[in-house]
Amino acid sequence: MHDLSFFRNHLDAVAARLATRGFALNLEEYRALDAERRAALAETEGLKARRNAESAEIGKLRKQGVDTSERQQQVREAGERITALDQKAAELEERFRALLASVPNVPHESVPAGRSEEDNAEIRRWGDPRRFDFEPKAHWDLGPEMKILDLERAAKVTGARFAVYWGAGARLERALINFMLDVHTREHGYTEVLPPFLVNSASLYGTGQLPKFSQDLFKLESTDFWLAPTAEVPVTNLYRDETLDAERLPIKLCAYTPCFRSEAGSYGRDVRGIIRQHQFQKVELVKFTRPEQSYDELDKLTADAEDILRRLGLPYRTVVLCTGDMGFSSAKTYDIEVWLPGQNDYREISSCSNFEAFQARRAGIRTKSGKGKAEFAHTLNGSGLAVGRTWVAVVENYQQFDGSVLVPEALRPYLGAERITPQGEYR
Repeated sequence: MHDLSFFRNHLDAVAARLATRGFALNLEEYRALDAERRAALAETEGLKARRNAESAEIGKLRKQGVDTSERQQQVREAGERITALDQKAAELEERFRALLASVPNVPHESVPAGRSEEDNAEIRRWGDPRRFDFEPKAHWDLGPEMKILDLERAAKVTGARFAVYWGAGARLERALINFMLDVHTREHGYTEVLPPFLVNSASLYGTGQLPKFSQDLFKLESTDFWLAPTAEVPVTNLYRDETLDAERLPIKLCAYTPCFRSEAGSYGRDVRGIIRQHQFQKVELVKFTRPEQSYDELDKLTADAEDILRRLGLPYRTVVLCTGDMGFSSAKTYDIEVWLPGQNDYREISSCSNFEAFQARRAGIRTKSGKGKAEFAHTLNGSGLAVGRTWVAVVENYQQFDGSVLVPEALRPYLGAERITPQGEYR
């Protein structure tokens, strides 16, 4: 949500910046609605002033024994008009806020302008893609051959875009989750939380998924419960409608959750394998910061996510998203893309975003220091990492000629093995 006063007073500048992300702000609609609201408020204030003055005059006349019944009737009529105008102004305000809720965040000035992912800018790269002396396989071939990934039975049990992990495949997924949580909590300073996997509409509104993106979500029939699309939603809303002590900030939380997304509009993309699923696991990093520290904390959060890939020895690159490729609530986003040899390409494995006060304003998350004035906190989050895609990266990057997969050294204490054999065993 935008600051209402700033939005109204800088409408042209906001519209120009939003245009760089492909969003056309209807200036006439906003100005007409605001003008109507302001007119109602101005008339109300004028009537209230006249009513107060008239009431005072009536009081004097009545003490003098003057008949004021006609003037009292005029005051009552003015009161009825004021009530009607107050209601009209409130309705117009609600309409304005509802329109405002559908407007995406304004990109930070450092975000490059562009229309699509083709205009994203690479800012760093780590690791060299491995040179194979054989043709590397994609995980959708290698996983079933090793008997650690089963998409056919998942489709039978549920449907397309679901997966079953067998044996060492399931162990590898669990090892990755534990490894990520341990690194972030023991070495990066995050506090682990285990939130509910169901969230209500207020929580989804707070982080910006509702009302605009309901088609991307799964809702439980006859309830106000939705399956969480990411831990960002429940974890950010832990502090909804609260004021945080500025001296405690930044607050750094991490959480493992399954994530559920309908992937509306993505059919035809990533139909093979487990890159784009309706259900997947993720370790999420969430921060609450003071406004002046949020961009330094974004860089640190991104570095924390990158550190997982470095420890696993997985080549990656980091790009800053252009205005046309950013998420609805984000003011600036870095995507981390891991190298997948079976697909001969870099694929997104984490998005790290600063939402500035956009989410906090929707969720009522403020911060205050001492006797200072409360202000909206800044919220940040990023995947640290998407577990399924990390699973894919490990399997594809560490595959061997004999059909086995070496286990990255950092994961061996968690998996209790150095290698996954072609039959899904581990030793």
